[in-house]
Amino acid sequence: MLSAFAEWITRDILYIKEETLAFEAISFFIYDSLKIFLLLAVIIFVISLIRTYIPAEKIKKILSRKKRLAGHVSAAAFGILTPFCTCSAIPLFLGFIEAGIPLGITFTFLVASPMINEVAIVMLFGLFGWQVTVLYVLSGMVIAVLAGLFIGAINPGRLLHKDFARTQATSAHPVHYKNLKARMLYAKSYTAEIIKKVWIFILIGIGLGAGIHGYVPADLLASIAGKDNFFAVPIATLIGIPLYSNAAGILPLVEVLTEKGMAMGTVLAFMMAVTALSLPEFLILRRVMKTRLILIFAGTVAVGIMFTGYLFNAIL
Repeated sequence: MLSAFAEWITRDILYIKEETLAFEAISFFIYDSLKIFLLLAVIIFVISLIRTYIPAEKIKKILSRKKRLAGHVSAAAFGILTPFCTCSAIPLFLGFIEAGIPLGITFTFLVASPMINEVAIVMLFGLFGWQVTVLYVLSGMVIAVLAGLFIGAINPGRLLHKDFARTQATSAHPVHYKNLKARMLYAKSYTAEIIKKVWIFILIGIGLGAGIHGYVPADLLASIAGKDNFFAVPIATLIGIPLYSNAAGILPLVEVLTEKGMAMGTVLAFMMAVTALSLPEFLILRRVMKTRLILIFAGTVAVGIMFTGYLFNAIL
């Protein structure tokens, strides 16, 4: 529905011909802008409303276990059950920060949620079989957990912007709401506050992704990161970062790249980079944390993705 609406605006309002690259880029920009803002508004509102019923201490207790590894594994498993793209996973990420959950664990969730979800699992199974699907899920879990453990070990709190660092430090104090109306007013206010802070970053990121989506053909990707190129995995990973999409959206392109001769490990590295790392995500996170922490996060996940790509190429 949104896709058809975006195409109608591009074709009938902006008078851009369907067979052009400009049509692909602009319709993608309109569609993704509508989709992301709708998702953000709904998800932030619902999560904020739910959080008024669930004490922050309870969430913190579940994920902040004495055995830190168990907390990371729980966050990764929770991420699998939340089929969000990188941008729509951020509201939960912010909620984890406000609940006082250790930042390393919140980053584990932020990696796992877009990278591995039931949509990706079902579609991968249908396209490539259970072996590839199992390897993908396991490698995604490992990347998410190790990334979270590493980031948690470097004292990331010092790299948050002051307002969010202060929020995490004071989040242990419970807030009580008198009735449903008060809860909904809080959720509405919080939703408007977050969107007001990040809307310009979202549009900039989507604009960059739309340009690449419309003007970078699949044939070019396959030729650059072909089977005979030893550096195909890091190239595919770097190419994948600005190509914003969720797992369901990128899987058709993954199938095309496989058919064009790209090695499976390289294809999966590309898919992981697209789903777990994206320019819109970085631009939104820039409002929450300092650039250094974003670079650490992106670099850690990228290294894990490249390792997985080489491993898959060696095994498959």
